[in-house]
Amino acid sequence: MGTPGACLYIRHLGRREYVPVWEQMKAFTLGRGTQTRDEAWVVEHEPVFTLGLNGRREHVLAPGEIPLVGCDRGGQVTYHGPGQIVIYLLLDLRRSGLGVRALVTRMERAVIGFLAAQGITAQARPDAPGVYVDSRKIAALGLRVTRGCSYHGLAFNLDMDLAPFGRIDPCGHAGLEVTQLRDLGVGLGWEEASWGLCRHLARELGYTGELSG
Repeated sequence: MGTPGACLYIRHLGRREYVPVWEQMKAFTLGRGTQTRDEAWVVEHEPVFTLGLNGRREHVLAPGEIPLVGCDRGGQVTYHGPGQIVIYLLLDLRRSGLGVRALVTRMERAVIGFLAAQGITAQARPDAPGVYVDSRKIAALGLRVTRGCSYHGLAFNLDMDLAPFGRIDPCGHAGLEVTQLRDLGVGLGWEEASWGLCRHLARELGYTGELSG
């Protein structure tokens, strides 16, 4: 749980290339101290495939002109692009008392709660972290924990071109279908949806103070 009364500071980064943000996350995490505030970085990435630390290259079927970046999160391959909300959670898990499995569960519950507020029923799957609507994946999760602190986070499909997912086995699952909020009949804008997701995340993670940023 977040420290009672603490804020989860929300930092909106706009649209950014993947690698510079990844490098900034690592630097933030390695440089943080016991009093460093917990932050959520909200970003929209330029098109990129990312492959997790132990990801298998055979799940990248035909990347074409979209760059492929090997990174240090858990999980297999996924796609980021315009119209997707990415929220990176830079948290001190020692301070909060959360383990990795508990963090993943709370992230999934936050997305499920956000979707429920839009009238959409969603589920988590024990065999494949993330959030699903009628077996189609709408949110992917991937984390890295070092020195008791997390970075990376979740990617939520809002209103994007889903075609690049067909060039990979999403999250290492051949034939896995993906979906997005627009195709489920909800027309929220990027800013409104990203703040809504952040509020649900803050609540699930136990931050009781006001959001900042």
